[in-house]
Amino acid sequence: MTTAPRPLSAWARNISPSPTLAVDAKAKAMLAAGEDVCSFAAGEPDFDTPDHIKEACITALRGGKTKYGPTAGMESLRAAIAESYATNYGLKVTPAQVIVSPGGKYSCYLAILATCSPGDEVIIAAPYWVSYPEMVKLAGAVPKFVLTPDTTGFKLTPAQLEQAITPRTRLVILNSPSNPTGAVYTRAELAAIVAVAVKHNLYILSDEMYEHLVYDGAKPVCVATLSPEAEARTLIVAGFSKTYSMTGWRLGMLIAPASITKACVELQSQMSSNPTSFAQFGALAALTEKDKTAAALKVMLTAFDRRRKFLHDELNRIPGVKCLLAEGAFYLFPNISSFGLTSADFCAKLLEQEKVAAVPGSAFGAEGYLRLSYATSDEIIRKGVERLARFCASLKR
Repeated sequence: MTTAPRPLSAWARNISPSPTLAVDAKAKAMLAAGEDVCSFAAGEPDFDTPDHIKEACITALRGGKTKYGPTAGMESLRAAIAESYATNYGLKVTPAQVIVSPGGKYSCYLAILATCSPGDEVIIAAPYWVSYPEMVKLAGAVPKFVLTPDTTGFKLTPAQLEQAITPRTRLVILNSPSNPTGAVYTRAELAAIVAVAVKHNLYILSDEMYEHLVYDGAKPVCVATLSPEAEARTLIVAGFSKTYSMTGWRLGMLIAPASITKACVELQSQMSSNPTSFAQFGALAALTEKDKTAAALKVMLTAFDRRRKFLHDELNRIPGVKCLLAEGAFYLFPNISSFGLTSADFCAKLLEQEKVAAVPGSAFGAEGYLRLSYATSDEIIRKGVERLARFCASLKR
């Protein structure tokens, strides 16, 4: 007797694939097939990893640093991370409060697993990074969304947070600079939001992955420095991928109160054992060879800033498109709602007709927008925005 196979788990059935990775994969497949695609999809710098970081990794490989390492990461790297937070933000943490993980995404998941139980609610401001809701669901918790439109600068307000809190709320996720909007909260704005979280005794996951990619005098804010109460509740997620163009290295970091970090280390020990041994020597070089790192970062920031301004100006010249100027990260999030298409349909037609790849705003919980990454070449940006303008003009006929 033949029986139907048992269904997959609830986790496997309910998870959604990453829309950003899906669009990027499709664009790369079209390019590999010889099609002239202008891709704004990838959330990674188009620069190579700086040479001194690569050389440190190569030296480690040649020196046999290929075995299992400490679950929480090398002590020297954790100490360097702690020192960098003391230097950059005045936040005094011990290496025991730092965990190095296989990527910032993994750090976010560890933070959620360590603080949320099934049925707990997690407040997420939309537009949001696509992986937050899926991580929350994988933990058995419930994502609760609060829409922050472009009319408010894509920023969560204290009143919105207060209204969204229920007795089941456990965690609020903050992201500044933001993926996908590039919004950067001021210290005063974050302090007001954090005061509400402290009042209700919530944990705060502060995703600060783009902390060093800011423009026009904007200042990154380490949420844990806003008050002693904030420090006691904040889990900081950061990493090496965006700042140092190390996306494929898969190294992230998590900084939290010691009891939470201990729990995250125990979780990591059962899920990944440890971050990649030799890659950590590259990360250590990024933090300790400061002059070389600063020079490489300056080159990237100069290029990103130029591209940001050019793309913003060109987008706002297109009839029917409105776009705020991002203050951080390397994304713009233009409003295309005037064209009467869903963002998914807009992106599908744009790719089909003009060979321009963009990610629909619906993937980030914000219908009527697109995410465009300017972490790509000036040539692709110029050509891509010309094609986008032509496509938008065809929709207006």
